[in-house]
Amino acid sequence: MASLQEVARRAKVSIATVSRVLNKSDKVVAGTRAAVERALRELDYRPSRVARRLRKKDGRAHLVGLIIPDIQNPFYAELARGMEDAAYASEYALLLCNSDENIEKERFYLGVMQAESVDGIVLPPLSETDAAVEEVMATGMPVVCVDRSLSRARTDLVEVDNYRGAYEAVTHLLDKGHRRIGLIEGRSQVSTNRERRRGYADALAAAGLGSREELIRAGDFRQESGRLLAGELLDMKRPPTALFVLNNLMTVGALAAIHQRQLRVPQDIAVVGFDDLPWAESLDPPLTVVRQPAYDVGRQAMELLLRRIMEAGRPPVTVRLLPQLIARRST
Repeated sequence: MASLQEVARRAKVSIATVSRVLNKSDKVVAGTRAAVERALRELDYRPSRVARRLRKKDGRAHLVGLIIPDIQNPFYAELARGMEDAAYASEYALLLCNSDENIEKERFYLGVMQAESVDGIVLPPLSETDAAVEEVMATGMPVVCVDRSLSRARTDLVEVDNYRGAYEAVTHLLDKGHRRIGLIEGRSQVSTNRERRRGYADALAAAGLGSREELIRAGDFRQESGRLLAGELLDMKRPPTALFVLNNLMTVGALAAIHQRQLRVPQDIAVVGFDDLPWAESLDPPLTVVRQPAYDVGRQAMELLLRRIMEAGRPPVTVRLLPQLIARRST
């Protein structure tokens, strides 16, 4: 059976344009409509049975989309669970996609969701100036951002107080006597990363210490970058006495680098991670983390999306949830 992508390629139009033709929109010019209809006949395309079955008398599909940047990250898995539970309770189905932090994949899945006529989309934008998300918002599609924000577009947002979480984590290390605290961060284009780094810097400044660039390494939020960057810091002539790692997968990589060098935690190097892990308490020693209420982030994002669907013209809302420092024996 032909896909929407094949129809779009045959007609030389976007997936969104194919969707408009299928939904009998009057916003498609006659020539383009004829090209799409010809491609539909030639490829024997059959519309999504799922979307048609879910469509209600109120004109909505009762289908919403969630695009997450890394399906292997437990934070996003828990967020998706919170959103799915809230969607199901309101008789909505959830279409889940994984962008892999890749802008082309994100753009592709945004097109698929428009083609399936979802009622709204929840996602963490890949950067603060994510043009693909801005373009979808410009069509009138209800969008709620989670975890990460946009700088140029005003939209509903559910996030955690990343600044506060980082500030408390670094203050905890300072209280333990550490003065050379290494930082392993993710991509600078992401708002959560910027706020966590700001919390790190301000906590050091409050203790009369300045940020030292030689103790800071930037990665991509993936486990392997955490391993490589922690190795660079640990191999310095004067290495840090503690590491603060700005997401859970990079923390796992950093722990691998520590174990490869047969260093002891926390005697040789203390570790704090941002995000809890299901097995963090089972590590030896158990890992100190900044825990985010990921389930509640997803649940509240779905609730905001439903409000946005019902009240398209209301002012955007920002919901900021509190993280929790969980002190265990890695510090």
